[in-house]
Amino acid sequence: MLPVSKAPSIPAADPAGTLHRRPRLLSGMQPTADSLHLGNYLGALRHWVELQEGADATFFVADLHSLTLPQDPETLRERTRRVAAQYLAAGIDPERSTVFVQSHVLEHAQLAWVLQCLTGFGEASRMTQFKDKASRDGDGSGNVGLFAYPVLQAADILVHDPDRVPVGEDQRQHLELTRTLAQRFNHRYGAALSVPEPHIVGGTAKITDLQSPEAKMSKSSASQSGVLHLLDSPKVMAKKVRSAVTDTGREIVHDRATKPGVSNLLDIHSALSGVPVDTLVDRFAGRGYGDLKVEVAEVVTDVLGPVRDRALTLLEDPGALDEMLADGAERARATASAVVARVTQRLGLLPVPGTAAPEASAAPDSVGSAR
Repeated sequence: MLPVSKAPSIPAADPAGTLHRRPRLLSGMQPTADSLHLGNYLGALRHWVELQEGADATFFVADLHSLTLPQDPETLRERTRRVAAQYLAAGIDPERSTVFVQSHVLEHAQLAWVLQCLTGFGEASRMTQFKDKASRDGDGSGNVGLFAYPVLQAADILVHDPDRVPVGEDQRQHLELTRTLAQRFNHRYGAALSVPEPHIVGGTAKITDLQSPEAKMSKSSASQSGVLHLLDSPKVMAKKVRSAVTDTGREIVHDRATKPGVSNLLDIHSALSGVPVDTLVDRFAGRGYGDLKVEVAEVVTDVLGPVRDRALTLLEDPGALDEMLADGAERARATASAVVARVTQRLGLLPVPGTAAPEASAAPDSVGSAR
């Protein structure tokens, strides 16, 4: 049996859902690095754990999205398991939330094709990721997968009938496309897709690279020396914090414009310890940067060390991890297959032999229209 971090027991998620059910929410991350990092933990994972308390939550590992870049097959398999293990280690409970791998639910790709046929070329080309890569590396540098990435992301969302999608500011554009495509389908073919609302994750500190505090902490950074990985050993975590870039002068104040390095350390401490930044500034008045780094390193290892230990324990039994993911995929398909059945019926596609066409009443409540 898979060990998970302890949390109060509540009823298991019901992916099939009914008209009278708890709110549904969905989110996921790509397996494009050997470990998630502190920004992922503070900006997403920790909030997911809280959100599963009051919602039917679905969390997936977005392995299909990772294919927009060349991947080594063995590395991709290992990284996929690592992401799933870190979900559980951080507190996602597979008894209460549905946890699965994107490629295990084929309806994601099936709905993506339908939505691509509703997406204008101009709409797709205006999406930030493709536009940024094209402007940086040239128009011919990206592939069709990267171009269609936001549409697959829309399918990831819509195929699970969520009411809410946890998003940061950088994902608003993609969610707006998702809502537009759902409304467009419903207007053209009849109600079949729910139109989800954004769940803006508030109160999340902006965590930046320890070596380049003007840049976001990212698993794609050229140097990982400024990135705190959840699977780093406590010794490595502490060393990265002690080596963090600070600022001129000795005064410990929070000012992102003039003291980005010190401000980043204060934000990390506050986000993990719960101590307000102003209180920390008062506490370190008259003390040096070294004192701050020592305490931040202690807080980081105290919080992330147990997450690392739980994840590594889970990874020692890949068979049990795979079994949990298979169970999650089966639960996810219960919702996804019903959504795709509604969509194909509205489109006029013949039903799969041996299956019944969905009833008209199965269409969701929260629908809208857009041309």
